[in-house]
Amino acid sequence: MPTDLTLPELGESISSGDILRVLVKPGDTLVKDQPVLELETDKATIEVPSALAGMVKEIKVKAGDKVKVGQVILSVEEDGAAAAPKPGPVKAPPAKAEAAPNPAGKTPRARAGGDEAAGANPSSTPPDSDMEQHLAGEKRATGGKVGVKDPRIGPEAASDEAPARATNVVDITRGARAALEPAAPELPPVPAAPSVRRMARELGVEIGEVPGSGPGGRVSVEDVKAHAKRLVERAGRTGSAGGSPVPLPDFARWGAVERQPMRAVRRKTAEHLSAAWAAIPHVTQFDLADITGLDALRKKHAKQVEAAGGNLTVTSIAVKVAAAALRVFPQFNASIDMAADEIIVKKYVNIGIAVDTDRGLLVPVIRDADRKNIVELSVELVQLSEKARTRKIALEDLQGGCFSISNLGGIGGTYFTPIINAPEVAILGLSRARTEPIYKDGGFEPRLMLPLSLSYDHRAIDGADGIRFLRWIAEALEQPFLLSLQG
Repeated sequence: MPTDLTLPELGESISSGDILRVLVKPGDTLVKDQPVLELETDKATIEVPSALAGMVKEIKVKAGDKVKVGQVILSVEEDGAAAAPKPGPVKAPPAKAEAAPNPAGKTPRARAGGDEAAGANPSSTPPDSDMEQHLAGEKRATGGKVGVKDPRIGPEAASDEAPARATNVVDITRGARAALEPAAPELPPVPAAPSVRRMARELGVEIGEVPGSGPGGRVSVEDVKAHAKRLVERAGRTGSAGGSPVPLPDFARWGAVERQPMRAVRRKTAEHLSAAWAAIPHVTQFDLADITGLDALRKKHAKQVEAAGGNLTVTSIAVKVAAAALRVFPQFNASIDMAADEIIVKKYVNIGIAVDTDRGLLVPVIRDADRKNIVELSVELVQLSEKARTRKIALEDLQGGCFSISNLGGIGGTYFTPIINAPEVAILGLSRARTEPIYKDGGFEPRLMLPLSLSYDHRAIDGADGIRFLRWIAEALEQPFLLSLQG
């Protein structure tokens, strides 16, 4: 009798994927650990191995299908050998770049305007069953109405160049709470300590809506955190504080349309950036750096870097400058834990670089960027970019970033407002350098000017510190000696 082969666990926080190719067909002889599917998750492309040996009897999925962990993908007539044990997590393709542990993050990645988005941070979405129970409880308490649509937050929140708004977790949770109509009847006081009630007030959570996990339904700090997290994640997935997607008209009324499934990377980017935009009060500041001298040095030493296997670009130089700046301004190398009232300052410097791929935006991470010279950074940047574009990037290559850089200069444009790659607190955008007439020493002369855009989390960084950081980067690009003097 044929045995069903199911999709095994794919790794931490990965519950599903999109099938790119089915690698076997009915009648094929299968051996254990032979790849049977090529699967694209929101983090990387992986090959799914078989835990069975025998003849393939039936393929139950096809290219383009979205499959979940535990779903049957094919049936196998085993060859009589003992059944294989339950498969363990699937490992992503091995990477040559060194791996580092993934620092904890509160917001599911992101990809960003460059955090990723693509995807520099794993999702922390609660199981569907927990969410369904939570929503069912709200519906029972409110006559079936849950959530509210917030016109300030729409699909454009997933764009890398959306105009800046200042919203936060408190806005989202209060907005979601205000949508519960009709008002619930008065209930007995919720059993919770004063410190728990204070945290709920600070997060904008109604203590009466929090399911208590303690004796007699007593609400703990962890219960409040989990409830606030569910509200924020729901807002990130739908693009509105109330958890309901914005209704769309019937576009076919005005002409032909085509519906295309959202790819895994694009879907994760949309979720991650929507959540980051909704939860983080973004501020973006702009400046210009005179890189006339730097560009001359870049051209002079380009051949030396090419001989080492790299490409000496403004991006690779900016990685070195940003890494040095994070040492001078440690508040930019941090993450915020609002639930614990703490700022987490990192003692390592990992820089994420936004890479444009045919699947969407990915943000591979260069580790210990402050300890590497520009030649080493240029070589590693070429390697990571190639792996991202050829779908050979590993999960560990997309994790652990401290600060991100998005360079759109190769395409064009002047300034833009990059979305922070949460849980980072800042991101630097680079646009196309232009030769402009600059007044200097009593006259105008042509100078190559590079537009800089810095977005930062206003909860962690004040405006004065933001412009100091951006001016330091601009001056380091203008005067490379500053890297040796202060970096």
